[in-house]
Amino acid sequence: MTYFGDPTVWLPLAFAALMGISILVYVVLDGFDLGVGILLPLGDEEEKDRMIAAIGPFWDANETWLVLAVGLLLVAFPVAHGVILTALYLPVAVMLIGLILRGVAFEFRAKTTGKQKHRWNQAFFFGSVSASLAQGYMLGLYIMGLEHTPATVAFGVLTALCLTAGYGFIGATWLIIKSEGTLQMKAIRWARTRLWGVVLGFGAISLASPLVSDRIFEKWFSFPSMILLAPLPLMSALLVFILYTALQHLPAKDDKWAWVPFTATASLYLLAFAGLAYSFYPYVVPEKLTLYESASAPESLFIILLGALFVLPVIIGYTILAYTVFRGKATELRYD
Repeated sequence: MTYFGDPTVWLPLAFAALMGISILVYVVLDGFDLGVGILLPLGDEEEKDRMIAAIGPFWDANETWLVLAVGLLLVAFPVAHGVILTALYLPVAVMLIGLILRGVAFEFRAKTTGKQKHRWNQAFFFGSVSASLAQGYMLGLYIMGLEHTPATVAFGVLTALCLTAGYGFIGATWLIIKSEGTLQMKAIRWARTRLWGVVLGFGAISLASPLVSDRIFEKWFSFPSMILLAPLPLMSALLVFILYTALQHLPAKDDKWAWVPFTATASLYLLAFAGLAYSFYPYVVPEKLTLYESASAPESLFIILLGALFVLPVIIGYTILAYTVFRGKATELRYD
């Protein structure tokens, strides 16, 4: 354990990095299939089947990353796990109910037709929306230090709406890749109308984070940090410009550049996550508990790390396999 220095320092940091990567991958991957669920009512019956086909092979694997992130929080930072889930008990419950409803609706819609299928489509939509709103609300409350005041709740509602718009946006960019014809044209329009919700969300979080903490304000606006960190907002602005421009010029001949909006959106999420990680480090509970205060014993962390280093490549491997096998356009939805 001492090969990399003090294990009470590098082990909590390693687990924080693993947990952060898991959350980021979840937001991008499960974000697009939640987004497709949010957009589902906007398609006709045939398009709804094609939209489900666009996420069908992936959504189970995508949710694995959420399980991994929560599991790492529990075993590596049990004190923080208790504080966070106690403060966010209700939205966590809403998120879990939404995810369960999505799973049930996904399977049951294949067993029925007509009015019953329509009801399960609605259930899939409501499950997607409730899970997205709950995650956005949790993000807002977390940024506000897990405090429950009228102002923090209002900010949580704002981030809930913006994250839902963000999921709808990345879902639309995924459909641009996986669909063609009329559905692809609709996906482009859906992405155009939701881009500004994404910009509003990123702007609100970027403004709120320094204002809730003098420490975070100092990290961003002191010299020379202000100069060194300038590439983050500049690159984000460039990605928004790329997104806006690409959506104005799609669809292109031979389906060229259909991958640009999704890739740019994933990159934008990466930059936003990097900014949040920099802002809140070394705290795992904002302004209350650091990584090092809430971490498990180094001996426990080392044993858990060995397990994580075995499990993580397996998750990455079958995720890559699924996306490789089912690459290309979504085809006719079949359940045989």
